[in-house]
Amino acid sequence: MDTPLLLSHFRTHDAPLVLSRGGDLAWDDVELHRSARLSDPEGYALLALVPGVLPWQRARVLLRTLADSQDGLDDRTRNILAKVTRALLFGLPPAHAVTVLLALRRLRANHKHTTRAILAFVLEHPDAGELIEARRATLAGCFEHALGKATARACARLIGAGDTGSGYLRRSLLRFVSDPAAAIERVRALYGPGTHGAIAPQEPPAPLDPVREHVPIVTPTNRGDIAATLVHLYRGGPAAELRPALAGYVAEVTRGLPRLPGSVAMVLDTSGSMRGYGEREWAVMSQAAALRLVLAEVCERLTVIETGGPEHDPRHATDLATGLLDALGTRPDLVVIVTDGYENHLPGDLARVVATLPYTEDATPVVLCQATFTRGDDLTLRDPAPDLPRQAFWHQDDFAGLLPWLFGHCAPGQGWIRTAMLSRLEGGRT
Repeated sequence: MDTPLLLSHFRTHDAPLVLSRGGDLAWDDVELHRSARLSDPEGYALLALVPGVLPWQRARVLLRTLADSQDGLDDRTRNILAKVTRALLFGLPPAHAVTVLLALRRLRANHKHTTRAILAFVLEHPDAGELIEARRATLAGCFEHALGKATARACARLIGAGDTGSGYLRRSLLRFVSDPAAAIERVRALYGPGTHGAIAPQEPPAPLDPVREHVPIVTPTNRGDIAATLVHLYRGGPAAELRPALAGYVAEVTRGLPRLPGSVAMVLDTSGSMRGYGEREWAVMSQAAALRLVLAEVCERLTVIETGGPEHDPRHATDLATGLLDALGTRPDLVVIVTDGYENHLPGDLARVVATLPYTEDATPVVLCQATFTRGDDLTLRDPAPDLPRQAFWHQDDFAGLLPWLFGHCAPGQGWIRTAMLSRLEGGRT
């Protein structure tokens, strides 16, 4: 499974799953998902939990996971897939999840894990009451697909007649649900008269991405607590008060994250452009330094090569090419170049060095993290190495998705992503 390729695709390809009126299912990246699921069912499913993955890509992962057989998988893997499935069912917008259920009916998928997932959504969704009112016929059809039409309607008749726990009802329905009493009420609603004009909920009850801070006006000090504290330090604030606060903010961001069992070399642009000026002074440098502090906590070994002046006094020109060569000399598992994208020392030098790397014996992956002032910065003329994988970041909230993207490019990072997403799945991080 090509983790960097998949993550990039999951974050950029936003085409919806399409079910035609005739029931035909269309998704243009079906082969990519099929091959990824075949190569690593558990790792493929866990990638859907990485912050920043698009909802329609998560819907595809859910569909692929539920449509495929689990024959040959051990109990541990099946248990993880069941937890990922539940997280996706309740973490996707309800309309996306319903599309997946309709696609499963079209594909005639009737595995045991498929049945459990459909019943979990229809009968145990936190907003099941409102969903049934708004989409009763659709959800009734999904319910009948899960159990079989005859069995589903027999259960509905028994429930309508007052049955709450007969042997048939337990064998056919109640054994699949965690709250039999609530399930019985939902089945009554499924086969009830419904409510005309009811509006279905639009938002997921358990969002998979962390809540982001939205600020109307971006300043150097409202782009996350770590960067804001660094800005105050750079401006000459009281270090005795700010240093302990900074350590606390870094600990908060990295709490619960696993350690990367490998070596990372960071080429940190500390040239004059990183400082900035006017209202943006220190904004970009502070965010790059914030990433440095986070990586220092998460990586077992982090080597930092500064290109320019010291971090607290960035100056001189940008010489990223020499920094890259120095970083490769440390024999790391991954090289991370952190820059604002302005290369004013021998422009094009970094791109030329990068172009020669495939012809050397050094296969170390190199990625570029571009620090920006806002998410809307125009980076057209700020791409010093077009051949390198590139990811922009402007806020501390970006780190949740940036770290998996970074580590996905190196061998030790595959296990890191798996461990981190399992921690999210178990409730270790939100």
